[in-house]
Amino acid sequence: METIVLKFGGSSLADNIKLNIVANKIIDFYNKQNKIIVVVSAQGKTTDGLIKEAKELSYEPDEREMDVLLSTGEQVSISKLAILLKRLGYNAISLTGWQAGIYTSNTNGEAKIEYINTERIKQELDNNNIVIVAGFQGINNQKDITTLGRGGSDTTAVAIAAAIKADHCYIFSDVDGVYSTDPNKITDAKKIEELSYDEMLDLSNEGAKVLHNRCVEIAQKYNVLIETGSTFNNNIGTQINGKIEESAVKSIVKNDNLFLITLKYENYNADMLNKLYFSLLSNDIIPTNMINNSINSFNVSFTIKSCDLGKFQELLENELGGFTSSFTNISRISLVGYGIMNNENIIRRTLEIFNMNSLDIFSMQLEECKLSIMTKEKVNNKLLEQLHHELI
Repeated sequence: METIVLKFGGSSLADNIKLNIVANKIIDFYNKQNKIIVVVSAQGKTTDGLIKEAKELSYEPDEREMDVLLSTGEQVSISKLAILLKRLGYNAISLTGWQAGIYTSNTNGEAKIEYINTERIKQELDNNNIVIVAGFQGINNQKDITTLGRGGSDTTAVAIAAAIKADHCYIFSDVDGVYSTDPNKITDAKKIEELSYDEMLDLSNEGAKVLHNRCVEIAQKYNVLIETGSTFNNNIGTQINGKIEESAVKSIVKNDNLFLITLKYENYNADMLNKLYFSLLSNDIIPTNMINNSINSFNVSFTIKSCDLGKFQELLENELGGFTSSFTNISRISLVGYGIMNNENIIRRTLEIFNMNSLDIFSMQLEECKLSIMTKEKVNNKLLEQLHHELI
């Protein structure tokens, strides 16, 4: 008898019809004499709706109370799924994050799982229950509810799999695996059968939405086998494991949700860059690729996420009024695959394609499993299509 963790995302649980599909998938695993732990997200766009409602009440809602509010989305999912499974004749029990023994740090909205007391989960499994756990949430040392931030349910699933030493961890969504590029942009994108943890982590960090980077980090640390697949079919998905294969480009990600910021100031002293950096961090803006382009003056460029542009403009108005600024929407194209760093042919061909398209490169980053190039402007999907055709 194997212990299996199944995770279902919000799109898989969006309505009662889809809940029935999920329930039947769970039953298929259970009927094969497996011990089953199910981790679920909130239904559909529930979390977005709760955030919107809170901001109608307060421009900056209290972070603790936001965690209490947002955690309710997953609690609705677990209770509905347990009700349905019981009606279908199967023993099931729903557990919130704290009932499942998930203890976290104290940071509201972005808490980290510190440890999981698996006693309750094991007890319910021994009673032949299908255990349904609310993802995205836990409890801190003050017994306050916390949430884990974006991708939190993925993280919950993999962390439980690691703590309970599960044989498999399946991540189900509305796509049936990881693809060589975004199939919504490039029609001949190919599904990848297998990826190493390092490759998947690079893809997640570059904006691929199949798995969150934190859950991949946990899987790598504890050697948890992840299999991604679709809730709505039985196609073979993508397996994420510790295997490393030959040098090749496996997937290409184009991230257009970036802004290139340039800040200039007439006077200059050595600590200005540090002060700017800490000012950005204190306003929850994480800058990347920060460079001072001048030796004797302050001429700094860096990138931020598109979602942080509003906060940056507010910071510019309130604290950085003396700076001359400009910002441009740009693209970051990342090629991922083990051994890219040492493959001169991949690097050369990539740069040739950029040159053919007369693209002005802002920066290039080369790592063992990744080549990332940022342009000085937003580029269309024609470049992505060319790279995919030539390199995959």
